[in-house]
Amino acid sequence: MTDFRIVVVNAGVSDPSSTRLLADRATQRVASLAAERGHDVAVQTIDLREVLPELPAALSSQLLGPKFQAAVGALAQADTIVAATPVYKAGASGLFTSFFQVLDNDLLIGKPVILAATAGTARHALVVDEELRALFAYLRTLPVPTGLFASTEDWNDKALGERIDRAAFEAGLLMESGFATAVKDESWRRYQHEYGSAGGTELSIDLGTDLMRLAQGGTLKPRDQNR
Repeated sequence: MTDFRIVVVNAGVSDPSSTRLLADRATQRVASLAAERGHDVAVQTIDLREVLPELPAALSSQLLGPKFQAAVGALAQADTIVAATPVYKAGASGLFTSFFQVLDNDLLIGKPVILAATAGTARHALVVDEELRALFAYLRTLPVPTGLFASTEDWNDKALGERIDRAAFEAGLLMESGFATAVKDESWRRYQHEYGSAGGTELSIDLGTDLMRLAQGGTLKPRDQNR
């Protein structure tokens, strides 16, 4: 029986892809460390280039095609996420950011995330902490303290391997803690949810309030009108 599920979101579009390579190295290290601690781990990779044909409809109308729905389902079941993007013009790829902008704001609450990015030059190194960390904070995930960035010259530097080890260890501890499950089971209602997110099951709505009566086309009670 699988103890944990790791889902990789890879925005690299080339083949082979340095972005996919970085994501795979981080994922393998998380899985290896978890195995050393007695856990079975399943890994699933979402290559966003395969979802790309369905992205325009998702952005414009929130209609999700079958591959997009499968990706959402995988992320909903994930215990840890590895999110990796190439950097273009000092920012994460449009494919990467558009994918996460389409997702329901409640989908990833409390999930540990390893943030990873690749670029041709070290000048883009701050994208992980300045852009990606902000995006995933908005989605209320738990980005691990150690971000991963690899430029062309980093691949032969042992420091990259050390950062991967550190990020994987941090993700593993968060995954083992069961924080995301505890949040959903014990304090879900303490979060501010959008109406209808997560199927509406996270909200208790009193249809008898003045506001809800007006929203349904009703009128205020006479005693309310005289206030």
